[in-house]
Amino acid sequence: MTKIKVSSDQLITEVIKGIEKVKGDNISILDLRDIENTVCDYFIICEGSSNTQVNAIAGSVQKTVSKALKDKPWHIEGEANAEWVLIDYVNVVVHIFQKQVREFYDIESLWGDAKITSVQTTY
Repeated sequence: MTKIKVSSDQLITEVIKGIEKVKGDNISILDLRDIENTVCDYFIICEGSSNTQVNAIAGSVQKTVSKALKDKPWHIEGEANAEWVLIDYVNVVVHIFQKQVREFYDIESLWGDAKITSVQTTY
């Protein structure tokens, strides 16, 4: 069985849908393609208000992507304490933070050369 090639754009669209389904907040897309030696093409960063919501966002992202694109993450980290869950789809890496943890690590500043797009939510 051959695996269908999923484009980064398709994956990003479905990840955002998954985040929005459970009201993830402050969604940003960091385009890393023009930066040398990066581990992936895009970071998608969002936050939840509690470890329960962070886990719900992680579950929703995985379910939405799996249903729409038949794609599974290559690796997942951080589900046990749910302060920062990382979902690695190889070209796209999703970071789901609790607000204070996001502020502490400040990934957007670490990747200051990236083109950052804020996603406007309607809730």
